[in-house]
Amino acid sequence: MKKVMVGIAALTCIAMTSCGNMGQVLGAMTNGTGVVNAITSVIGLDKVKQQNLIATWKYAGPGCAFTSENLLAKAGGEVAAVQIEEKLLPYYQQVGLSDSNTYITFNEDGTFSSKIAGTPFNGKYTFDEATQKISLKGLLLSMNCYAKKEANGISILFEAKKLLTVLQTMSAMSGNKDLQTIGDLSKNYDGVRVGFDMKR
Repeated sequence: MKKVMVGIAALTCIAMTSCGNMGQVLGAMTNGTGVVNAITSVIGLDKVKQQNLIATWKYAGPGCAFTSENLLAKAGGEVAAVQIEEKLLPYYQQVGLSDSNTYITFNEDGTFSSKIAGTPFNGKYTFDEATQKISLKGLLLSMNCYAKKEANGISILFEAKKLLTVLQTMSAMSGNKDLQTIGDLSKNYDGVRVGFDMKR
């Protein structure tokens, strides 16, 4: 589980350093998904309800969102997020993510079962509708993520900096300089959440 998440976080960081061209961002405005998500986000329809979360969600592609209280910044972030997702896709493919090996099931009794690139992660969860925060607690690993309503499903997203703090800790323990470099890069990404777009 940790190995997969570390790989995904590393690839996410690398991909994010290569995007940001204004032409790319403007180009995303012609992408229907980006426009729909931007409008949905601005008018406040992007909240997932507890009853809607209970289902089996399968991986559909990379997910990304910017966090902002400013509505215009939030809309712009949605458009930019489309570009980041496009950059992430080949890296996620290299890790081997697919709808058959990456999914999560939220049950009514507060338990969940999931796999990420075939690695199982099961336990209990809590969901806060106000913040959209999902707390996942397994036997050996606990993590927080966020749900975000999308046009065709939901996104399960993690705070990039928090995810990459794990990389910094692991690099200190293992002496892996590459992980430390990735950890240093994470300092530049405040208010970005990355993860997975999911469909039923």
